[in-house]
Amino acid sequence: MSGRLVKTTSLGVNRLWQGRVALSRVAALVLVTCALNACSIFDKDTVTVPDEPADKLYNEGLYLLNTKKDAKAAAKKFEEVDRQHPYSEWARKSLIMSAFAYYEAGSYDDCINSARRYVTLHPGSPDTAYAQFLIGSSHFDQIPEISRDQDRTEKAVQSLEEVARKYPTSEYAMAAKKKIEVARDQLAGKEMDIGRQLLNTRNYTGAINRFKVVVTRYQTTRHVEEALLRLTEAYMSLGIVDEAQTSAAVLGHNFPDSRWYKDAYALMQSKGLEPSENKGSWISRAFKLG
Repeated sequence: MSGRLVKTTSLGVNRLWQGRVALSRVAALVLVTCALNACSIFDKDTVTVPDEPADKLYNEGLYLLNTKKDAKAAAKKFEEVDRQHPYSEWARKSLIMSAFAYYEAGSYDDCINSARRYVTLHPGSPDTAYAQFLIGSSHFDQIPEISRDQDRTEKAVQSLEEVARKYPTSEYAMAAKKKIEVARDQLAGKEMDIGRQLLNTRNYTGAINRFKVVVTRYQTTRHVEEALLRLTEAYMSLGIVDEAQTSAAVLGHNFPDSRWYKDAYALMQSKGLEPSENKGSWISRAFKLG
């Protein structure tokens, strides 16, 4: 009896164990299923909003720009087109529009970033000239006063010269050239400002170097006439008479009605001298090259 009882009990234990294993597997399956269902439920709460149609976003940007006059909000809307619909034609259009909208908003650094990205991604597009023009214009609109550092002015000239050089037949080439003239005049003015300060402190060599930059680099600006007079004064102060005579002569030859020439001529007369051009002087050569 006891042996059979033991055998029966062992068999029952085995069956019970197998049943528990089966239940454990079912339970595990249920847990996995529940976990998946839980994830599915969670995803419903964090699901990404479906992309809006590109044309809808683009037109909303135009509405914000033209009707609402909210250029910065318009730029953000155009950027959304690029984010949701990259590499599409709408994205290309929106990128140049975002650059323009940022320019209108006065967000010049954002404009430059968008415009540069456009030039990089779409170098052969008809709007690339305009993108480059926006870069130059953004720097141009930030040109500081003469007493400040002129780094922005230098960047404006470089960017706008690229428009004139790469896209000479575009509608923006002429506008770029006009802005270049203004920016170059500003750079010449900065050199003159420093040169006058050096002249006033009797640092004649330093002053000559500054005025020389105006004569050689910015010869077509309005500052070149005064630069020639100041060269006459600085050379006379150093006793370098032939260069003083040459600068006065070049000034009189190129700008005979200039008030600066009248001052230079008067200075020559006060020393018993006459303006006389030395053809070998750097001043004479600079104007022949110009």
